[in-house]
Amino acid sequence: MSLRQLLLRLSGYLGASGPPSRPWRCFRSLDSAAAAGSWRGRSSRSPAQWSQVVSEAEKIVGYPASFMSLRCLLSDELSNIAMQVRKLVGTRHPLLTTARALVHDSRHNLQLRGLVVLLISKAAGPSAGDASCQNYDMVSGIYSCQRSLAEITELIHTALLVHRGIVNLSELQSSDGPLKDMQFGNKIAILSGDFLLANACNGLALLQNTKVVELLSSALMDLVHGVYQENSASTKGNSITDSIGMSTWKEQTFLSHCALLAKSCQAAMELAKHDAAVQDMAFQYGKHMAMSLKINSDLQPFIKDKASDSKTFNLNSAPVVLHQEFLGRDLWIKQIGELRETIKAGKGVTSAIDLCRYHGNKALEALESFPPSEARSALENIVFAVTRFS
Repeated sequence: MSLRQLLLRLSGYLGASGPPSRPWRCFRSLDSAAAAGSWRGRSSRSPAQWSQVVSEAEKIVGYPASFMSLRCLLSDELSNIAMQVRKLVGTRHPLLTTARALVHDSRHNLQLRGLVVLLISKAAGPSAGDASCQNYDMVSGIYSCQRSLAEITELIHTALLVHRGIVNLSELQSSDGPLKDMQFGNKIAILSGDFLLANACNGLALLQNTKVVELLSSALMDLVHGVYQENSASTKGNSITDSIGMSTWKEQTFLSHCALLAKSCQAAMELAKHDAAVQDMAFQYGKHMAMSLKINSDLQPFIKDKASDSKTFNLNSAPVVLHQEFLGRDLWIKQIGELRETIKAGKGVTSAIDLCRYHGNKALEALESFPPSEARSALENIVFAVTRFS
């Protein structure tokens, strides 16, 4: 039985309910809008569909990426957690939505990080200056330790997604359901997230590389710090007229959405004994690709016109923050009532697209230091797909 089949079996425990609704939050007005620069044209060979890009990339690395290892999936501890999650069916706790998204990830966004780590590992290849690496096990041009690192990266990312689903009980409304259901869901979210983090820490120790442990540990601390900053901004900005600067938005976005991939790409180079220059280029690719991916996600409510698309969006998203910068505080306050259409018609969306492509360009520049290969082309195609809006 494949890992995908096992995940689908696990999804049978999960019902079809959504998370409690949350009030809009917002950031302060921006300090400045980032210049996008010229955009590198999309390669005629790059696939148009995101799913095709990911599927072709998975073939290059040998087998599909997954959000956790088969050993972890089949463990008694996870089986017990799955049984407890089943008790949440029929409630509106966000943990159910997170679990379904991980199993039925139609756009391959949630499990992308491990795939990128594998691709950057194959694109770089073995270090020419260290013969000791030649003794490592290698499958499809990727060392086994690098595959373990990709697995660890997914475990950390998934743990964060699960922990993000913990509900603030003080904000509950009657429509969210009984308090005891939310309390129980929070306990399961904490337990399952901590279980994934424990497995990630164990995997890191088995790699027996002090620098890699330091990199991933610092990435985890960045995630915690970034989420804390986001929550603090939301708490202070209960009025949607409050705002913060673009520099703060960039810092928070890097910590909470980019640091893990950037430092995992760097760690993959360290495991193959590449020098500092190659490690830095891998870090830059991971950083800018993740930033483009986050901005792309922020843009979706503003560039989709289908009636079935959700009208909800986050006031911390790039188009909203950029819109506040161009509009000014007085007009921003006046236009709150028709915010989505106002932002869609303003400069915030086009500026966010430019910013997404700017980071896409930076990611492509970082790849120029790697030799041409199937893996490098796949990494380029991921950037092309993330920055394509037509």
